[in-house]
Amino acid sequence: LNKSGKLTELFFFKFSSDLVPSIMSNLLNPDAIFSNNEMSLSDIEIYGFDYDYTLVFYSKHLHTLIYNAARDLLINEHRYPAEIRKYDYDPNFAIRGLHYDVHRALLMKIDAFHYIQLGTVYRGLSVVPDEEVIAMYDGSHVPLEQMSDFYGKSSHGHTMKQFMDIFSLPEMTLLSCVNEYFLKNNIDYEPVHLYKDVKDSIRDVHIKGIMYRAIEADIEKYICYAEQTRAVLAKLADHGKKMFLITNSPSSFVEKGMKFIVGKDWRDLFDVVIVQADKPSFFNDKRRPFRKVNEKGVLLWDKIHKLQKGQIYKQGNLYEFLKLTGWRGSKVLYFGDHIYSDLADLTLKHGWRTGAIIPELRSEIKIMNTEQYIQTMTWLQTLTGLLEHMQVHRDPDSQMILDEWKKERKEMREMTRNFFNSQFGSLFRTDQNPTYFLRRLSRFADIYMASLSCLLNYDPYYTFYPRRTPLQHELPTWSDQLCTGTFRIPFLQEMAQVK
Repeated sequence: LNKSGKLTELFFFKFSSDLVPSIMSNLLNPDAIFSNNEMSLSDIEIYGFDYDYTLVFYSKHLHTLIYNAARDLLINEHRYPAEIRKYDYDPNFAIRGLHYDVHRALLMKIDAFHYIQLGTVYRGLSVVPDEEVIAMYDGSHVPLEQMSDFYGKSSHGHTMKQFMDIFSLPEMTLLSCVNEYFLKNNIDYEPVHLYKDVKDSIRDVHIKGIMYRAIEADIEKYICYAEQTRAVLAKLADHGKKMFLITNSPSSFVEKGMKFIVGKDWRDLFDVVIVQADKPSFFNDKRRPFRKVNEKGVLLWDKIHKLQKGQIYKQGNLYEFLKLTGWRGSKVLYFGDHIYSDLADLTLKHGWRTGAIIPELRSEIKIMNTEQYIQTMTWLQTLTGLLEHMQVHRDPDSQMILDEWKKERKEMREMTRNFFNSQFGSLFRTDQNPTYFLRRLSRFADIYMASLSCLLNYDPYYTFYPRRTPLQHELPTWSDQLCTGTFRIPFLQEMAQVK
């Protein structure tokens, strides 16, 4: 290998480069709908929607607003040092789906097998060295009992919290910034208290109406007007589909937002509208009855015998909803952005079909379609195949070349991560495995897409077929492909035998 290693590498670099044009001619469509489970829209009679980040999208200003408001609450109500005001919101720091170790104050990315992706563990705003992470966790695996619970929360002994909500991006950044301040100033603090105080401050931005009032006061600044939302709803209505809205947001807030993006007649498009539903409790709690909200926003005390079109209802529960509407099973398709709160219970307990709205999908696909990314990934896969095939050579010179390849592979993995986010990489992948986020997305969503507007590209009778992904035992190994299979190179075996 010592005589042929560099020649082999050069040959396969040229080989992988030659594959790039064919890949570039078959790029991914960022406006496509992707399927985890076969589903025909012809079977769907009722469409349901979440509100925030499903029917309505927000501008970049909203996360800055949430961050600043929560930071002020930390200072004014929880007595945190005023100096933390020097830390501004960085929209490029965190990504969705990350885990936070509440007791160690560490933010990290975990894969589908509960392994921490080394190089993505942050204490404050600084990366934690791999050796320190391995020492803390006795490796890089997080045991099941320490992982977040079913809804991603840190409760009942679970020490990890998973941030699945798009609204959680400011929360992760604020946690990291306050941690950074305490560490830089050698201030002793209890990480559990910090986590709880930041969580409560973020919650209060919503519960106390700070966010809602700011958006209503300047709706054009915060809401991205999307006429395609109305186009999607109108298309479904024209084909005789029933539609409903279930959201945790308050009625006046939803009313103003829907008038802005859909029009004054927005209620005419929906058969049922439910606000302040308190998902995911809405899907599990059988006790809370519905209350009607009148035009002035006043809650009425009438007993609800029927959910009427044009009316707005508050609270309630799914079991009562099913009883009053009769909308059951796989003829219902519900869309939401939160994998746990919006989709998990519906698919596992009630048999509804589910669609996940993943806004990050569009930008990630656009990156994946760039020539630089395709070149990098093609060579990374080829290099991995070389390592797999050549690892049988144990002599010192061969091991030196293999070590060089391993180093190059590690550098290319870091480069690939930086294409998406400098700290944490892609929302969907660690180095080689799916992320924990993608594992849950694959389990709880029948289909997923960047936005509801993607539905406009499909007729209402379209059937989504998931691609048959080969299992590991259904594919030849890279070494088989390189030497005897699809990518047969006749002289590779001879080159490998050169001493």
